[in-house]
Amino acid sequence: MKFLLAAINAKYIHSNPGVYSLRAFARTKIPGADIEIGEYTINHQMDLILQDIYRRKPDFIGFSCYIWNISYIMEIVRDVKKVLPEAEIWLGGPEVSYDAKKVLTREPDVRGIMRGEGELTFTELVRAYLQREKTSVPDGYTGESFRGQAKEETSGCAKNTRMPENAEGENAHSDRLDLSQIPGITYRAANGEIEEHGPQRLLSLDEIPFYYDDMAGFENRIVYYESSRGCPFSCSYCLSSIDKTVRFRSLDLVLPELQFFLDHKVPQVKFVDRTFNCKREHTLGIWRYLVEHDNGITNFHFEVSADIFDEEELELIGKMRPGLIQLEIGVQSTNPDTIREIHRHMDLVKLKRAVDRVYDYRNTHQHLDLIAGLPYENYESFMRSLDDVYRMRPDQLQMGFLKVLKGSYMEEQVAAYDLKYRGIPPYEVLSTKWLPYSDVIRLKGVEDMVEVYYNSGQFPTTMKLLEKRFQRPSEIFVNLAEYYEKNGLTGISHSRLARYEILYRFLEEDMREEERDHVTAAKVPETGQPSLADFRDSLMYDLYVRENIKSRPSFASDQSPYKKEVREFFMAEEENPKWLTDYAGFDSRQMAKMAHLEHMEDGTFVLFDYKKRDPLSGNAGAVRFVYKDGEETWQMK
Repeated sequence: MKFLLAAINAKYIHSNPGVYSLRAFARTKIPGADIEIGEYTINHQMDLILQDIYRRKPDFIGFSCYIWNISYIMEIVRDVKKVLPEAEIWLGGPEVSYDAKKVLTREPDVRGIMRGEGELTFTELVRAYLQREKTSVPDGYTGESFRGQAKEETSGCAKNTRMPENAEGENAHSDRLDLSQIPGITYRAANGEIEEHGPQRLLSLDEIPFYYDDMAGFENRIVYYESSRGCPFSCSYCLSSIDKTVRFRSLDLVLPELQFFLDHKVPQVKFVDRTFNCKREHTLGIWRYLVEHDNGITNFHFEVSADIFDEEELELIGKMRPGLIQLEIGVQSTNPDTIREIHRHMDLVKLKRAVDRVYDYRNTHQHLDLIAGLPYENYESFMRSLDDVYRMRPDQLQMGFLKVLKGSYMEEQVAAYDLKYRGIPPYEVLSTKWLPYSDVIRLKGVEDMVEVYYNSGQFPTTMKLLEKRFQRPSEIFVNLAEYYEKNGLTGISHSRLARYEILYRFLEEDMREEERDHVTAAKVPETGQPSLADFRDSLMYDLYVRENIKSRPSFASDQSPYKKEVREFFMAEEENPKWLTDYAGFDSRQMAKMAHLEHMEDGTFVLFDYKKRDPLSGNAGAVRFVYKDGEETWQMK
């Protein structure tokens, strides 16, 4: 009998650790079981996914269900049953665990649902199906002893309703399937009635085998790893708050498994632990190991609560290679009423102090998260939260919108908050008692501008100038969003160069309006404000610090008057070895790929050195020079 665990991921670079864990655990209990994994993405044509599943000819198909893939999965489920009518279809995952009976009532092609953690439940299902097919039980099958263990641990299970032994037709075969002793399932019994058993026991994480046998198939993909399950906190929007217990995998297992990734030079390992640093000894044990065994390549991603970092943890971060780790820090809101209402425990002062400390190291990417649509947060309150987090200088400021997840406390408070949300996944907020839909639309525009002009990392110098021009950081993104909307630029996929052109036109128009306002009000313009020429320089700086582009924007200054100086600069090898030593022996064509010299509006020249990139940002090294005409010499500024 063939079992297929199917996962539909959001992107190709993603993988689904759940299906790999289920297969690995089942194989340890039932050696030789024929269990395959099929991974697809939501960008695949559904017809191609259907074809692949059909060619595999599985007898049992288990789909892993989340908010980002449930609509695709149900489309496939309905068609799979048409081409593989004998296949048994089971679902699992958070999107179906909390309303399992409703899902089965709505989807007649689904036989059952594995609720909650799936390793043990799936293994018991494999045992049950193989026992039904006694002729296909593989060599080494340990079903009997395992079944006995399951019976002892089972509580609250309903008895399976069986059809008469002489039943005929398509249900006669499935009637021999005994699911009565399997906890953690909701299923359609042989008589068509839906039965639901009590919860499955929670495994120790040490019971789950390491499921990466080799890295074949994971090239150019994010590798996910789990060293703990559960979360000690009770945030009302999160499903992790349901299980207050936190289970840790022993460091005796974790460290050799991390070494496996290091030995294979995996580009990135993303820990899926909900709050990685909730146990100090666990955190320090892993981070010390990574520092001592760093391969110079692999990056490790962690979700942390920065406000509970202690001095030793912060000092250890300071010793790390640039790019060894990156941190994702959930702030969500800086409104104290909001934080209290969502049951979030956070010391904002300590959080900011820790974020500032890590920022000063300049060796670790920090992603700070905000959620729009939380209780007690209106438009202005969210803008204050945005300002507060922006001033912490994160490498990425991730703006998200509240998702009302099934089974969460937030779902229970829908009426109290007058919370309206989309009726289809991902169940995103439309309005609340505090935030009308019109403001949600405005925040969507702000989110787009934050992504394009801040999170892209393509405008760092220009962003610093924009901070001087606008009173609050949030005003930058609000004004840009309004400009995009007014000029019909929203919803269009713009090229990188076009984003620079749009920003320059925005600044041109904004400064013209400001000049008109000053004239009308008979006021003198403020001094110390960056000029349009300053912004032209900053945009060109940002453009070339990323790459030596071939096309130049329309606002770029003419460089032809400086050809002589540029030629002399790159020929001044003997006189100026400090900045040209690395370029000795290269001809002009090779030099053009490795460096670029740009004359700026302020009269200086900037050398962009693509051989010396920042290990954290990837930006080219940049040195500013002044050319002294009279002396025909170059001097670093």
